[in-house]
Amino acid sequence: MSLDGLYEGMTNAEAVSRDLAHVFHSWSAQATLNPLPVSRAEGMYVWDHEGNKYLDFSSQLVNTNAGHQHPRIVAAIKQQVDQLATVGPAFGNAVRGAAAERILSHAPKNMHKVFFTNGGADAIENAIRMARLTTGRDKVISRYRSYHGNTGAAIVATGDWRRIPNEYARGHVHTFGPYLYRSEFWAETEAQESERALHHLRRLIECEGPTSIAAVLLETIPGTAGILVPPTGYLSGVRALCDEFGILLILDEVMSGFGRAGEWFAFDAFDVQPDIITFAKGVNSGYVPVGGVMMSHDVAKVFDQRVFPGGLTYSGHPLAAASILGAMDAFEQEGIIENAKRVGAEHIGPGLVALAAKHPGIGEVRGMGVFWAVELVSDRERKTPVDDATMGRLKGEIVKRGVLPFIAGNRVHVVPPCIVSPDEVSQGLVALDEALTAMNL
Repeated sequence: MSLDGLYEGMTNAEAVSRDLAHVFHSWSAQATLNPLPVSRAEGMYVWDHEGNKYLDFSSQLVNTNAGHQHPRIVAAIKQQVDQLATVGPAFGNAVRGAAAERILSHAPKNMHKVFFTNGGADAIENAIRMARLTTGRDKVISRYRSYHGNTGAAIVATGDWRRIPNEYARGHVHTFGPYLYRSEFWAETEAQESERALHHLRRLIECEGPTSIAAVLLETIPGTAGILVPPTGYLSGVRALCDEFGILLILDEVMSGFGRAGEWFAFDAFDVQPDIITFAKGVNSGYVPVGGVMMSHDVAKVFDQRVFPGGLTYSGHPLAAASILGAMDAFEQEGIIENAKRVGAEHIGPGLVALAAKHPGIGEVRGMGVFWAVELVSDRERKTPVDDATMGRLKGEIVKRGVLPFIAGNRVHVVPPCIVSPDEVSQGLVALDEALTAMNL
């Protein structure tokens, strides 16, 4: 059966039935699933098999930063597949080298090399491996409110509930980071929250033993955990602690990088320079699976004469590398990252603040660029989180209005592609407004 034959005449019900018959879905009880079937996509929109159109306010899994079917990315993949569809990582390859060069051109000057992976989770795995081998230490400190991926060390570095049934990796310690709305430190201001979170981290380092700690691993802006924009001074304070105790700083930019926060990297908005950076998702808008680890010169040189004990069959796959080059062309030549910053500051942020003034169920709005969270509560004074069942119904109300939301916990994450226009922001926020009204939130 050709692809034309596969899609032609198919109904939504048929597509879902075929999918559920044999596909095992992630993070799901399989018998409860009823996925929305997607037949095609373009720009900000996706369509099902029966022609229904949806504004993608989720960027799928917060990764289609350049939008769907971007012509530069698609053309780069097509050109590369005609030239060389695949080659092993042990061979030299021009497109792979060019992709690494383009990524590093937007990174801090201390970044020296790129190790390509298949996605964000194995980028985290290899970043942790590099840190341990570089320092000769074992422990990794990460946050409770975090998500770093679904592989062995990455899921244990993760702080949320998904870590608990998967705790097979060693040497992981968790800390509380700043989150003023639900402060663990009885803070009343951002300055207090930052100072007390840093004190908490210092004490954790001291109690665990500084000479046992290889790395502090942080999402620059925790994404799935709630889009927790760090307060002024926090990240630079973490950097100072790492320097004091000889610990490497790994910043996870898998979700927050490549325009999502209105910057090339989210840390560009803060006073911090990491030793290792992980990336994936937005680097090529997810068109071909790819991720990677950027490492400083000091980390990279450790492996000049010492074998790095890691590798992947598809590391630096030429189709993935080509898709990165296409995405870089789009980002650089079309003002996509600048658009994300402007639209976030002028339209998404103010629009969400206006919704918060209207709906008592909105406890807090926070974010930057095209990376925002609307935290929903049933009681503003007590900050009681809205329950999962209510959030499920709210998602249904938003989808009924032709918008695809990203729901995480008691939050609606407003995370459209970086190409979103003011009119499309308005369309998405109207749907959210109407859904909240329908739910009496």
